[in-house]
Amino acid sequence: MSLRTKITLAAIVAMIPTTASAQSACPAGVTYPDATWPSRAQEVATQRAAEIAALEQFAFTLTGEDEERRGVRTDSVVIVHRGAIIYERYARSWTAEQPHYAWSVTKSVMNVLAGIAVARGYLTIDDSICRWMPFLPMDRCAIRVRNALEFSTGLDWRETYENASNQESSVLAMLYGEGRSDAARFVATHPFRDAPGTTYMYSSGDSNILSRAVERAYAAGGEDADYPWRRLFEPLGITSATLERDATGTIIGSSWWYATPKDMARFGYFLLRDGCWRDGRILPERWVSDSTAVNPAIRMRRLDADADDVQGRQFWLNKPIPEQNVTTPWMGVPEDAFAARGHWGQSITVIPSRDLVIVRTADDRQTGAFNFARFVSLAMEVAR
Repeated sequence: MSLRTKITLAAIVAMIPTTASAQSACPAGVTYPDATWPSRAQEVATQRAAEIAALEQFAFTLTGEDEERRGVRTDSVVIVHRGAIIYERYARSWTAEQPHYAWSVTKSVMNVLAGIAVARGYLTIDDSICRWMPFLPMDRCAIRVRNALEFSTGLDWRETYENASNQESSVLAMLYGEGRSDAARFVATHPFRDAPGTTYMYSSGDSNILSRAVERAYAAGGEDADYPWRRLFEPLGITSATLERDATGTIIGSSWWYATPKDMARFGYFLLRDGCWRDGRILPERWVSDSTAVNPAIRMRRLDADADDVQGRQFWLNKPIPEQNVTTPWMGVPEDAFAARGHWGQSITVIPSRDLVIVRTADDRQTGAFNFARFVSLAMEVAR
């Protein structure tokens, strides 16, 4: 039997939280999905026909022939409001049962796996990465787990994708070139650009340093490589998840999670409920709120950042940074919104003030064709 399908009495007992923080204060009176999501989609289709038409015109209208890969190329949208699906649609041959690539949405999954490790006492965010990667040179020991969470390791990195070679792009070299045999080692042996914690630069490399630390922390806690399923996916009822690993067995925490859109919605709903599921707290208290606050390194100095680059800890935020004259990036969207976002248009958007989760999978290839804020605003109107 595979690691993913082993269920023993010991594993079930191990799911019970063991720390005081893991047993406290979950939202009361909350509905959670069973094996399937409750649905109000038919009712909402009648009540919000005009709003749905506007959303679909924007999100699902193809430009030119599909093979040309121009314009907005949505594969699915799932909207969960007040614990029920109110809208779902699939396009371009995708179905509800097909796991979709998530790309950098995976980074937010790694944040949660790190949080669960903290809740269980396996890890602290102030651990030096040398605790979990003892083969590194001593100067790398200044990097803390929190730096990997906040894209502030200070390691020199080039986050470029299409139209770049492995020699030009650090992330392509990590995923497909020299780094694929041991992604975390490849990243951690890059030279320093700045002192850890002093600058922010988005880096898939930092996410894979985090992944190695998390992997080794679970192992030190006596857990096998099945920990993402045992600790996160199975408790949430996520049955479609796949995570790819490098040659060392470490999860590629930057990029390679696959799940169905409705299972992605479970992940978003878990965050909406502050890291609780049913009667149990899985994440530490304040983990979600701390992860969705503007991280300190961004406030100090942002490198190679677009105007809407506001990050917490592996989540995109709609918060201003007044000291840098940065306003809320997503016009028309509540400031408490946050999102897990990935290449080619993947997103899981959580809006606590609206009790709302919006999932989009896509294959956007044309730079600038898709407007994220407009999409979220149109989806909000369906839930209004």
